[in-house]
Amino acid sequence: MPGSGPLETVKLGQLEVTRLVIGGNPFSGFSHQGDDRDREMLSYYTADRIKETLRLAEAAGINTLFARADRHIVRTLYEYRDEGGTIQWVAQTATDTPDPLMNIPFARRWGADACYLHGGQTEYFLSNGQGGKIVEAVKLIRDLGVPAGVAGHRADHHDWIRQHVDCDFQMCCYYNSSDRSKDPAHHPTYDECFVEADRDRMVETIARLGERPAVHYKILAAGRTDPEAAFRFAGSAIRPQDVVCVGFYLPDNPGMIDEDIALFNRYCAAGRS
Repeated sequence: MPGSGPLETVKLGQLEVTRLVIGGNPFSGFSHQGDDRDREMLSYYTADRIKETLRLAEAAGINTLFARADRHIVRTLYEYRDEGGTIQWVAQTATDTPDPLMNIPFARRWGADACYLHGGQTEYFLSNGQGGKIVEAVKLIRDLGVPAGVAGHRADHHDWIRQHVDCDFQMCCYYNSSDRSKDPAHHPTYDECFVEADRDRMVETIARLGERPAVHYKILAAGRTDPEAAFRFAGSAIRPQDVVCVGFYLPDNPGMIDEDIALFNRYCAAGRS
């Protein structure tokens, strides 16, 4: 949409990010719509197409990518930055690594500007009496000199994080689509659960975070919600210090990036009408 205007920025710790950022799930084939859709995304998003999408996002004013700390993302970003790209990388710990805490120095070594613990790992730790691991992960990230965050899919877990963890931001998923208490990894199915009650509980929790920034993610329910309705709802919940993270699968709509920026500025910007 032409005339959407520049994006506002906020700080996550000392890192200045646009209030709309790009999420990496489509790049890694995490559609949350089943195996066939995952394969479709992986087939489309070659390294060259990922880099082209990042170039489009940067040209439109987005300055930060949130994506997994795995070798696929690292290699693609290494090429992208070597070719002149400047997008910042907020790394998500990868649940398929044997120890998520070991994934943190890997991410930092390869250029992560900030890092956060994956939401499935948060649920696994808290469901199994290992909340201290979350505190340990945040301390490790901070010790490496970058802002630290914690993600989660459950509102009650974010209340626990607020009370027990000194982090720079909380990654707040609008939907708790599958159980991660026994296995932190995502296993694609066609029957993931996206219910508005989870979303409503999460935004109530976000309102209790005080000055700590929240990153609102899966606001589109992994493509199940009309974009205008999704951004309108996010606009009713977002605070001036908060960020929205969305993934872009461009075969669905080649103009998606510009349209989402326009919707963000219409419904979520601090100076919106």
